[in-house]
Amino acid sequence: MVGAIKAVGNRTCTRCIMDMSDPDITFDANGVCHHCHAYDEAVRTRLLTGDAAKRKRDDIAAEIREAGRGKPYDCIIGISGGVDSTYVAYAARKLLGLRPLAVHLDNGWNSELAVKNIQHVLEKLNIELFTEVLDWDEFRDLQLAFLRASTPDSEIPTDHAIVSVLYQQARRHGVKYILSGCNVRTESHLPPAWSRGHSDWRYIQGLQKQFGTRPLATFPHRNMFNLVWDARTIQWIDILNYLDYRKDEALRVLQDELGWQYYGGKHYESIYTRFYQGHILPKKFGFDKRLMHLSSLVCSGEITRDQALAELEKPPYPEDMQASDREYTIKKLGITDADFEQIMKAPPKKFEDYPSYENSKVVKALRRVRSMLRR
Repeated sequence: MVGAIKAVGNRTCTRCIMDMSDPDITFDANGVCHHCHAYDEAVRTRLLTGDAAKRKRDDIAAEIREAGRGKPYDCIIGISGGVDSTYVAYAARKLLGLRPLAVHLDNGWNSELAVKNIQHVLEKLNIELFTEVLDWDEFRDLQLAFLRASTPDSEIPTDHAIVSVLYQQARRHGVKYILSGCNVRTESHLPPAWSRGHSDWRYIQGLQKQFGTRPLATFPHRNMFNLVWDARTIQWIDILNYLDYRKDEALRVLQDELGWQYYGGKHYESIYTRFYQGHILPKKFGFDKRLMHLSSLVCSGEITRDQALAELEKPPYPEDMQASDREYTIKKLGITDADFEQIMKAPPKKFEDYPSYENSKVVKALRRVRSMLRR
């Protein structure tokens, strides 16, 4: 961003609602943050609308159908029960005429409503479901390792496992395409300081070795070799970027046509996610992920900046539910109230404080070489 100014004091973007709870935020001369400029660039380079979007998705669908001839499935989709992933299932079947295999990761934290949504929607769309059930004792230990590491990214184990299982199923069935619910319009303002290392198996494994109590014998994962190989053989497509996707319209379609039921905030189909994003992050790390979710909707024109600010005045979710989730989470993780308070009071750490692929000497050297070659 040309003319970027490093923020000093308490400042909020004049276009969206991102503020200095992102330690790396910068503003231009008009007070617009770098996230908004990144959003504009993503819209320009990754998002299609109207006839151009239709041509692109028609081409994608034709390519997927051709590659999937003679196979039981022609693409893989992830399904969590949330808005984005459920709309991908709807689009794959109803709009693109594809034969997806839906893949769900059961990490032990699903809300009853999420499970009900998944079963009901897939039955209505006639989509087969594969569910990967994580070893609970192993996964619980990994979640506790991340909490004890004191970094603001305890959702990374789940995110890493989900993507790993999607690629595993693609390889298993000889499928060359994964359709993702990632999209520019609703997921554009994530600060790296808030969550980083989702694909970094060295980081995940390192935290488990340092703070966990058992090896990750069965946990789905992808190492550096997998990352490189999968990128060459399987195509990841953010299909919502070619569907004129709007959250309000997606909600209407899912509710009216599929009988899907809304569960509250973004990614709140998971009890742990709801508690982590709505309670732990604001109270321990001092940031509210609603900032990025609402800012994305402001930039996409789905809500106004004033509406976003008004929403932010409300608690992340009801206080009585937070108290109930706190009790449930402590019990399910097998820790005491004192253990949880110790986790909450531990000094916050950063991704850079721990070993990872990204922080390795080899990767840093490659970055320096690439930087010199670009000069």
